[in-house]
Amino acid sequence: MPKVKVPRKSTIIDMTAMCDVAALLLTFFILTATARQPEPLPVDTPASTVTMPQPDTDIGTITIGQGKVFFGVKDQPVRARMLEKMAAIYKIPFTPEEIKRFSLIDNFGVPIGNLKQLIAMSGAQRNKEGLQPGIPTDSTDNQLKEWIYQARYATKELNNKDMRISIKGDAQEDYPVIKRVIDILQDQEVNKFSLITSLRAEDK
Repeated sequence: MPKVKVPRKSTIIDMTAMCDVAALLLTFFILTATARQPEPLPVDTPASTVTMPQPDTDIGTITIGQGKVFFGVKDQPVRARMLEKMAAIYKIPFTPEEIKRFSLIDNFGVPIGNLKQLIAMSGAQRNKEGLQPGIPTDSTDNQLKEWIYQARYATKELNNKDMRISIKGDAQEDYPVIKRVIDILQDQEVNKFSLITSLRAEDK
């Protein structure tokens, strides 16, 4: 008696549902990801084993490298309020448009007298390496101290929270510059701050 031949069935799998899921996941990650902002002062951070993420709000970052000091605040409303208070202290008027443009700048490193020129530049111009000379930190004109104080005040006023401070320093930076910044923080009784580092190569 001859064998009954079993008809072969198609092995094609419908991937439509899988493609839809992949597209949705890709869209989700693109929309929720935070783009890395260009930095006018690139620094090579020291390595460590700590992997604690940096908070997204209520934080100010002091960047130190090449003997220069830069400062930045995460929240745009805090940046705007901080500039308004600095303008009153140094008696430099800023227009509402200039304040709005400043609130979009992630970090900066110029004396307040040159801030109008920096605000007027495009993002690409501002982020050219070597363009910004750094915020003054010497004893006769310690503008960084005022920026930090007014940023802390604005954070407390707008968000009712204490602003956290992070220091992002170049691994090859000279100690006196780092000490000067730490002294400014301690003068304001800020004794807790974070150091931004890179993960050690063997721990990646």
